[in-house]
Amino acid sequence: MDARGFTLLEVLIALAILALALPILLGLRNFDLDLYARASDITAATILAQEKLMETEVSPGFPTGETSGDFQNAPPGSQSTSGYQNRAEKYRWKRLVTTTPLPAVREVKIQVIWPQGATEEMVEVSTYVFSSSPF
Repeated sequence: MDARGFTLLEVLIALAILALALPILLGLRNFDLDLYARASDITAATILAQEKLMETEVSPGFPTGETSGDFQNAPPGSQSTSGYQNRAEKYRWKRLVTTTPLPAVREVKIQVIWPQGATEEMVEVSTYVFSSSPF
């Protein structure tokens, strides 16, 4: 007799393979979503850090030491102060200004910190600022 179709054993093996593959694929999807959220946070933190660096570069000078704050104020150069409330509420910044061997040059490090689960993530950018008058 020439019967066509799948045997019970073939069907059970196919279901077992499917049962193993689906959780793995769903786990990869969750991992992908986590990576996307982390990349989004790092991008936002980098833009905020660049904003603080720009603010430092156009200021007449900052004394050496550490200052910190949040991003509740309007960004520098904005025309309107409305609409910027809680614009980056989970992020905060630290600015560390240190001396260099050159009296009119300061090293500026900006750290942007945000919570990530039970820990904190951080992006740090740095630059050197120059002023014709010592700080």
